[in-house]
Amino acid sequence: MPSANPNTPDQQLDQLAERVERLLLRYNEVQRTNSLLLEQLASLTQERDSLKSRLSAARARVDALLERLPDTAGTTPTQTPA
Repeated sequence: MPSANPNTPDQQLDQLAERVERLLLRYNEVQRTNSLLLEQLASLTQERDSLKSRLSAARARVDALLERLPDTAGTTPTQTPA
């Protein structure tokens, strides 16, 4: 004996239409979230690249300063009077 379905075809169609509407809303929300995340990713990528560049420049300056220091190999450091 087939089970009785209390929903009429019209009710089933209405329920299906509601589900489709909810899915469309959820899809739009996910699209907006994805768009915002892509913008954030681009911004953070640009910031990272800028920081890498600044770090490289700072390293180059430190290396240049180290090259200017006199060679202290084989000498003892002088003590400053207290």
